[in-house]
Amino acid sequence: MNAPLVDIRDIWHRFGQHPVLKNVSLTIAAGSYTILLGPSGSGKTTLLSILGGFVNPSEGKVLIRGQDCTSVPPAKRPTTTVFQDYALFPHMSVGGNVGFGLRMQGVDGATRAAKARDALALVGLAAAFDKKPHQLSGGQRQRVALARALVIEPAVLLLDEPLGALDLKLRRQMQDELKAIQKRVGTAFIHVTHDQEEAMALADHCVVMNDGRIEDEGPPERVYARPATRFSATFMGESTILAGTVIESSDRTSTVTTPVGPVSLSSALPLGSTAALAIRPEHLVLGAASAGTKLGEAAVSDVVFQGSFKRVLATSVEEPSLRFIAKLPATSIVHAGDRVAISCDTDQIILLTD
Repeated sequence: MNAPLVDIRDIWHRFGQHPVLKNVSLTIAAGSYTILLGPSGSGKTTLLSILGGFVNPSEGKVLIRGQDCTSVPPAKRPTTTVFQDYALFPHMSVGGNVGFGLRMQGVDGATRAAKARDALALVGLAAAFDKKPHQLSGGQRQRVALARALVIEPAVLLLDEPLGALDLKLRRQMQDELKAIQKRVGTAFIHVTHDQEEAMALADHCVVMNDGRIEDEGPPERVYARPATRFSATFMGESTILAGTVIESSDRTSTVTTPVGPVSLSSALPLGSTAALAIRPEHLVLGAASAGTKLGEAAVSDVVFQGSFKRVLATSVEEPSLRFIAKLPATSIVHAGDRVAISCDTDQIILLTD
C-alpha cells in the first residue's frame, strides 16, 4: 500500500482555552481532490492553515511526503495556498504575478517568464500575460491566482473558499475548470468550502467537519447515499429524519416504530434500542401509491420551483413536529395546502449510527 501524500496525526488546536480542532487525524492520497466541508466554526479553515504552515497546532503532527512539516514555515513546505481574495499585486502584470513565487526562489527572468506563460496557458489565459489584474474579470483573476500557485509545482495545493466571491454562473464554470485543471496537473488539491453542491461537484474525497471534528469522510457518493452520522445526513444535502424505537428484531431485519408508523429495515438492531432514520428528498413519494414504506399523510406547506425539480415541504398529519422535504420532477402537479400520502423506497432508508 502506498504511503499517503499528507498524513495528519492527532491534531489539536486551541485559541486560548477554546479547542477549535479536537484530535483530528486524516490521510490524503497523491492526485486526489479533497474537500473540507462544514459550517462556519467547524475548524476546516484552521486545519487548512495548519496544512499551509500559517498556524502551528497545539498538539499533533503534519507529515507531507513522509517528512514532518509541523513547524516548517509556509515558504519552505511543498504547499501553496489560493485565497478567496486572490491577493494579486495590482502594480504587476499578470505574468509578473504568476512568476512572483519563482522570483522569490531565485529563478532567472527568462525561465520565469516561460514557466509563467505555460501556467497561464494551463488555466486558459495565455493572452493575458501583459495585462494588469484590474483589466480582468473576477473569474480570470481567480485563474491567475491558481496559475501563480501551480507554477512552483507544489505537492499540495490548498484552496481557501476560492469561489466564494463569484456569482453562481461563474462559480459553476470555475468548478468545472478547477476539476479539469486538477486532473491535468495531477497535484493533490485540498479545498475548503461550506457549499455542499461545490463539494459534490469537485471532490473525489469529501471530509465533513463539525465542531472541530471529522464527522464523516469518503467518496462524495457514499457520504451522500450512506452518511455516517445525523449531522452528515443533514449537512451533506437535506434529509427527513425519523426517530424511533426497535420493537422487533431478528438476525437480518428489524422493525422500528416511528411517529408515522412502523418501518422495517434489513439490519439487525438490538430490541428496545433507539434508532434514527434518514430519507433523502428524492426518495420520498407524494400522493401516488407506492409499494414501499408508508409514512402516513402530510399537508403541503410550500412548493418551490427550482428549474429541474420542485422542492416540496410538507408537515406530517400524524406528527405535526415532523417536516418532510421532498424533491419532485419539475412537471409534478402539487400545491401548497394539498393533503397527500407519503411513502418511500424501503431500500433507500438510511440507518444513522449516532
